[in-house]
Amino acid sequence: MRSYPIERVRNIGIMAHIDAGKTTTTERILFYTGMTYKMGEVDDGTAVMDWMVQEQERGITITSAATTCAWRDHRINIIDTPGHVDFTAEVERSLRVLDGAIAILCGVGGVEPQSETVWRQADRYRVPRIVFINKMDRIGADPERAVLQLRTRVAAKPLPIQIPLGREDGFRGIIDLIDRKVYDWGREILGTEYVVRDVADEDREDVERKRQDMLEMLSEHDDGLMQKYLDGVEVSAPELRQAVRRATLALDVVPVLYGASFRNKGVHPLLDAVVDYLPSPADVRPVAGRHPRTEAEETRPASDEAPFSALVFKTASDTFLGNLAYFRVYSGKAKVGQAVYNSTKGEEEKLSRLLEMHANKRKEIREVHAGDIAAMGSTKNISTGDTLCLKSHPLVLESIRFPEPVIAATIEPKTKADHPKLAATLAKLVREDPTLKVGQDPMTGQTLLRGMGELHLEIVMDRMEREFGVRANLGKPQVAYKETIQAAAQGEGRYVRQAGGKGLYGHCVLRLEPLGRGRGFEFLDATKGDVIPREFVVDVENGVREALEAGVVAGFPVTDLRAALIGGSTHDVDATPVAYKIAATLAFREAAKKAGPALLEPLMKLEVVAPDEYLGDIVGDINARRGKIEGMEMRSGSRVVDAHVPLAEMFGYATTVRTLTQGRGVFSMEFARYERTPAGVQEDIVARIEGRRPFRADA
Repeated sequence: MRSYPIERVRNIGIMAHIDAGKTTTTERILFYTGMTYKMGEVDDGTAVMDWMVQEQERGITITSAATTCAWRDHRINIIDTPGHVDFTAEVERSLRVLDGAIAILCGVGGVEPQSETVWRQADRYRVPRIVFINKMDRIGADPERAVLQLRTRVAAKPLPIQIPLGREDGFRGIIDLIDRKVYDWGREILGTEYVVRDVADEDREDVERKRQDMLEMLSEHDDGLMQKYLDGVEVSAPELRQAVRRATLALDVVPVLYGASFRNKGVHPLLDAVVDYLPSPADVRPVAGRHPRTEAEETRPASDEAPFSALVFKTASDTFLGNLAYFRVYSGKAKVGQAVYNSTKGEEEKLSRLLEMHANKRKEIREVHAGDIAAMGSTKNISTGDTLCLKSHPLVLESIRFPEPVIAATIEPKTKADHPKLAATLAKLVREDPTLKVGQDPMTGQTLLRGMGELHLEIVMDRMEREFGVRANLGKPQVAYKETIQAAAQGEGRYVRQAGGKGLYGHCVLRLEPLGRGRGFEFLDATKGDVIPREFVVDVENGVREALEAGVVAGFPVTDLRAALIGGSTHDVDATPVAYKIAATLAFREAAKKAGPALLEPLMKLEVVAPDEYLGDIVGDINARRGKIEGMEMRSGSRVVDAHVPLAEMFGYATTVRTLTQGRGVFSMEFARYERTPAGVQEDIVARIEGRRPFRADA
């Protein structure tokens, strides 16, 4: 039996730049909704949502944590996401399955680099959101600048529905523009007690002016409201709330609220806004997928009566339950003991245990319904992005796209006894984290661990030792370069072997063409007739994909190209899949050498904040690192420098910034895109790699 009607369910995420107050805000929400009896603090390592040892030690969120609470007779499922760029995959997978989001901005920092990244991710999934400008009690809090940055930096349409009551040390609460009421927390520490009163006479004029601005902006998106506004008819608070809700769900506006979570001010109105303005599963468009056999597009409404469909957005290892799979139910319902079909892998899975998650704690439940976020225990072969459905009504939902790793380091066990355990542990961690990749260095044969940054790899190493008891050495981090081609070229591959009896025959001709940056790889069968039998075309594609793993410049993965199969031949007796696969690899390498192969390097978006007197040194250092200054501005008396810099030049930058600014500067950095490596730099990289090549007696 469903505990809440679907219209009273909210699936929301809390997202922001690092240190904007996401976890603190979530802890306050859990306290005020009665889910916890004591407020957890990030700084003390007592936050419920930061349950990993590494999170408590470092005071940052590393993994997205799910929890459930209730407010105003609504069920709110919350996912608290990390703010650090190294863990951006956690935000990506969360936004994929959420209906709405709270974007938290620091009242001092405003729209920071990772704020822009998560905003773009939410745009891609068309997630309605509200903005909570936090830390209004901090010195230098400037909410007007934060609202302006929402317009200029992320092209949002902010709609302030509150006015902050004071700021910095004098911040006491908010004035609600919709019902013209003051919510005053005063000096109350716990924040459970606050006074609601009418607007003071001296503030009335300012409130009416800003309320008119709000009405004017809303009227642009609401014909009924426009008519009342033009006729001068008073709009009631319930009508206004409905208008704000409609505009928010249509992504026309973003309501803006204010608060200071650490001082426990502004969280109650934020919870009200989640209920009033963010969508229920029934408010969003029916989820679309495709039939696994016919490829026809199908939709499933958010209803318990529809056939069951769910998307796995996260997997984790659990000491007692084995593999845990977190999933979002889009349609239908399922019970414990029922068999569900993994349409992505074509396998059946039994729902032996269903769990409602509360960070790392859990409660056993008997069934799940449309709109629920839950977990299943003891899974066999479920991965992130898999679709679960009924075998009688199969459906494959769009999977989740994750960014490619930009950094790599060699990894080796400390002892021989750790060798088999290392491989098994890495396999588990890679299954959990799609941005973690394991491969081999093509020159030395060493195992390479690839991730999103130095912190990412550091956390992985820490988890390996603490959770799995595996000790390993991590080499010096290296840049995860890629290769591409700059021109079209053709190559032929022929693999013919005869060693008595049945031989091996494979022959194909490939044409390679460059694609736009970030397009990845495309394969096209452009042959006519039965030049190559249909059953061998897939082997040609597999051969090309294998060849992509190690390019012709320096052995890095190849991307941003299309491979078209344009010719070849066959043999009635000797044609085999393995021969066509090898022939495709040979053809690819021949074509790649003619196609102007080039290295690509990851470019990082850098923001440095430091006192104005250090500007010259910071800019000079960025230029020396092959960086390009994109802009500068003043923020709360400090200079902010925005730049794009190659990742290869950024190792150890934290020490440099501290040295240049006498410890007064801070920076944040995130992946922007891959770009062509300058010719001179490419030559140096290739020479360095070739110098690392092991000595061979026949060389």
